[in-house]
Amino acid sequence: MKSENKLIGAGLLTAVTASLCCITPVLALIAGTSGIASTFSWIEPFRPYLIGLTILVLGFAWYQKLKHKKEIDCECDTDKKPKFLQTKTFLGIVTAFAIIMLAFPYYSEIFYPNTGKQIIVVDKSDISTTEFKISGMTCASCEEHVNHEVNKLIGIVNSKASYENGNAIIEFDRTKTNETEIEKAINSTVYRVTDKKEN
Repeated sequence: MKSENKLIGAGLLTAVTASLCCITPVLALIAGTSGIASTFSWIEPFRPYLIGLTILVLGFAWYQKLKHKKEIDCECDTDKKPKFLQTKTFLGIVTAFAIIMLAFPYYSEIFYPNTGKQIIVVDKSDISTTEFKISGMTCASCEEHVNHEVNKLIGIVNSKASYENGNAIIEFDRTKTNETEIEKAINSTVYRVTDKKEN
């Protein structure tokens, strides 16, 4: 029974660890401390292994729980009701929680506030588009963090960050903001602008 509890604990730990790199930016936004956003970004390369380990551990826990127990001819009292932590219900709850944690990067954007705003453009010739190369983004949650910070600036027409491409393409009104201010906003997320190129 103790080994089952250890398996369940290990499954929970690996599931949470696998998603820490994506959960931290959301927590940083909620807390208003963007400096901690990339604290666990070093975990991202290990995420596939942690996901595999979570599946293996929880799979083995289910195997242990569902395998047919050998009948022992014994007159001892074996009809004791198991503790809740040793039930299939608890293992089911842990498994559901692990799935929710592992899927976090795919739905994390719902935790970011809507940064849409009404844009009034007086002269289209004042609109510039610049691509900022950014290091440190590892998931969709990182993209949302960058977009959120950039959209706080006045004069941003559109912000599209991509962790896959390692960049953010920003459309902005040059009369209201500039590349330096945008770079400062991106760097305030702890992801770093490594290069910029006007399109």
